[in-house]
Amino acid sequence: VPAELFALRPERVTVETDARGWPVAYRYRVGGQTLLLDAVDAGGLPAIVHIQALHPGDDHYGAGCLAAVAGAVAAHNAANRWNRALLDNAARPSGALVHEGDKGLPLTPEQFDRLKAELTAGFAGEANAGRPLLLEGGLKWQPLSLSPADMDFLALKDSAAREIATGFGVPPMLLGLSGDATYANYREANRALWRQTVLPLAGKILDALAGSLTPWFADASLRVDIDKVPAMAEDRERLWAMVSAADWLTREEKRAMVGLG
Repeated sequence: VPAELFALRPERVTVETDARGWPVAYRYRVGGQTLLLDAVDAGGLPAIVHIQALHPGDDHYGAGCLAAVAGAVAAHNAANRWNRALLDNAARPSGALVHEGDKGLPLTPEQFDRLKAELTAGFAGEANAGRPLLLEGGLKWQPLSLSPADMDFLALKDSAAREIATGFGVPPMLLGLSGDATYANYREANRALWRQTVLPLAGKILDALAGSLTPWFADASLRVDIDKVPAMAEDRERLWAMVSAADWLTREEKRAMVGLG
């Protein structure tokens, strides 16, 4: 009889198939060790429960939410690196020091190295943001890049965050992004998260677990107790009010509708 269930991290699992493509074992790698787990035990009963989403091009591993939004995650990380680099470089786009010395003579290697070292030490980093630059000897500062407002990386970050949230089924309003008015308020967004994402996902996982336990527990049934979810309290109150007002239902029918025995 099953005594305990263990969750395996998906990125550590490799599916082993037979000649016909059916999974027969799973390899679980942790560090330098590999554990081979049979799909069924010696009695022919399931030993591994593989819960996956539909992937038209992959029958064994399925499609994960993170894979669907990989491009948006890469864009969001690139925007973060851009903003950090912008802050490290005195919080402004890069430019060029133009040398206008006598007779157009270039700087000597020693002068060039000293000037570069002074710029790095005195004007790079957040501690030196906005520090005035003192130029001499025919040097002139010439901005090269566009301003951060023109590049609009903040809007790119927000757009990528919305795509990531949508891929995981999370209302973007819950991320606190400005300009999102899809829901009337945060309470409605929270209820939508539970109704459209959390409860369906939990139902899929619990149904798969209950189905794998049927060889030992024929009447096994796993479900979420919605009465214990604070975000669904208003829906339950509305259901109870409608059922209580239905005079044409018997007492037993009303108890069945609200999930009581």
